[in-house]
Amino acid sequence: MPRHRRGFDTDAAYAHLSKRDRKLGAWMKRIGVIAPDPRWRKSFDPVDALARAILYQQLSGKAAATIVGRVETAIGADRFHCDTLARCDDAALRACGVSGNKLLALRDLALRESRGEIPDLKRMSTMENDAIVEALVPVRGIGRWTVEMMLMFRLGRPDVLPVDDLGIRKGAQVVDNADTMPAPKALAERGERWGPYRTYASLYLWRIADFGAAQTKPKPPTKRSQD
Repeated sequence: MPRHRRGFDTDAAYAHLSKRDRKLGAWMKRIGVIAPDPRWRKSFDPVDALARAILYQQLSGKAAATIVGRVETAIGADRFHCDTLARCDDAALRACGVSGNKLLALRDLALRESRGEIPDLKRMSTMENDAIVEALVPVRGIGRWTVEMMLMFRLGRPDVLPVDDLGIRKGAQVVDNADTMPAPKALAERGERWGPYRTYASLYLWRIADFGAAQTKPKPPTKRSQD
């Protein structure tokens, strides 16, 4: 069974996108080369990453980090999985600031891990993107966007385009100087020319959205899930 390499050649991606899409290429030249993400080379636990994504949902980075730190202290570990989460009852996790919905999501994640339903990193290396999405979205609190962030930032998959992401859609609107953001379906069609490096195109679209059509200097990149 073929294995998926983590990460990709960003020089090749830059050259490909610049050639295939002149409008995007002009913005890429303006922003400069985006360096490879170092996390592509680092091992990680998918269950731990999903648990943290759940805890970070709908919170500022600082507030979420505080809650994550409290939970780590409560379970006596810096990794979230079924065994460590089982060290605390529901009341203890709620006392850490975990909401009721997130508590249910963490318990569902742990249960599914205990059943062997969450693929580990080795297994993911042999799975296609859609298969990983299909395996993880049944987890309570985990949507396609969260899995796409894992595919992009942790697994280094080269050809992911999160068409429902508002930043991606806004970036595409700026590139095309359009009056409105493209609908997800239209963006998917627009992005076909960016394959097989749609992940790298997405990184630029986020930067372009942050940059803004009237800005002279780019803003700091917006943090995403998995950051």
